[in-house]
Amino acid sequence: MNYQETTHWMFNQLPMYQTQGASAYKEDLTNIVLLCNYLGNPQEKLKCIHVAGTNGKGSTSHMLASVLQEAGYKVGLYTSPHLKDFRERIKINGDDISENFVCEFVKKHQSFFEKESLSFFEMSVGLAFDYFAAEKVDIAIIEVGMGGRLDATNIIKPLISVITNIDLDHTQFLGNTVESVATEKAGIIKYQTPVVIGEYTAETKPVFLARAKELESEIYFASERVEEAFPSDLLGDYQQHNKKTVQQTIAVLNQYSGFTISEEQIRNGLLKVVKNTHLLGRWQQLGTSPKIICDTAHNKNGLQIVMNQVQKQNFKKLHIVLGVVNDKDLASILPLFPTEAQYYFCKPNNFRGLDTETLQNKALSHGLKGVTYESVAVAYQSAVKAASTADFIFIGGSNFVIAEIPNL
Repeated sequence: MNYQETTHWMFNQLPMYQTQGASAYKEDLTNIVLLCNYLGNPQEKLKCIHVAGTNGKGSTSHMLASVLQEAGYKVGLYTSPHLKDFRERIKINGDDISENFVCEFVKKHQSFFEKESLSFFEMSVGLAFDYFAAEKVDIAIIEVGMGGRLDATNIIKPLISVITNIDLDHTQFLGNTVESVATEKAGIIKYQTPVVIGEYTAETKPVFLARAKELESEIYFASERVEEAFPSDLLGDYQQHNKKTVQQTIAVLNQYSGFTISEEQIRNGLLKVVKNTHLLGRWQQLGTSPKIICDTAHNKNGLQIVMNQVQKQNFKKLHIVLGVVNDKDLASILPLFPTEAQYYFCKPNNFRGLDTETLQNKALSHGLKGVTYESVAVAYQSAVKAASTADFIFIGGSNFVIAEIPNL
């Protein structure tokens, strides 16, 4: 199979949360243990930082990778989901895994994947571990897919565990209280392994403290220890907490793990995240006149910060291109959007996309008025055509919407 055929098989033959939702969720680590044993346990050859959290874990992972690249290390980076191409998930020093490596990996192990009914995510994690070990990276940043305790990435024994923040998301899997979500995320904390917490609340802090005490792990609350967040090329307001989390994580890495990263390298790394790692969709500017911004924020906590930032912009008229997935709690997110805006409702071309009429009707009940469009691309192009140079266009609501923006 060529690369297109290989990825088509991966996406369509195996359960994949990105496209299928709940039916793809696995509730134990049996399969990933089986796969890693079969592959010769490549994860045991890696030095890792493990990153979990409701929001910010992707940005934090890319920031950490950028800083470590600036310090001269060969850095593996595993994140999810991808926007345009599967290979975005697996990078070394900002370069995507080769199409050939993906094809050869699947070709070599396809019969095993089929025999054991491995999920898409388990297979992707195994591929990342195998690739990073083969390429002998100095360190790998591994982002949790969802949750933590039962996530396929949780087979690793990291140098440091990082939890960015906790909010209610994926409640059908992780529980419907912040304490239950925190418990799932705290599942990545390992015995006598330092853990950095980015943000906490009165409800979540005791969960983290109890888990760290139980496992004899040093715990660091970045928001209490880091006074100044360094500047970054990632300009979303929500990055303030993430930058402090990264700075604290690097301080712990310097202290415990034999790595040496200077303040200058930290500062340079934070200023060159997009250049070094090619991160997409985080308060990303696509145009200037009118100003066009897209962002992957898709839950209450993330969207609240992004919408506040949108409202702080200077514009004559606001245009919002909006699409969501069908399991989104619209009652919690639609009140966050401004009523003084023209909406362009769209459905991402995905099994999980919410149809535009349902979205339009729900939005209207919250005072959000707009027109439905047949695709993200058409909605986006319509907004660009309608806007004057003094206007502001925002595109968001889902990773899938961002993925379908033309020429992202």
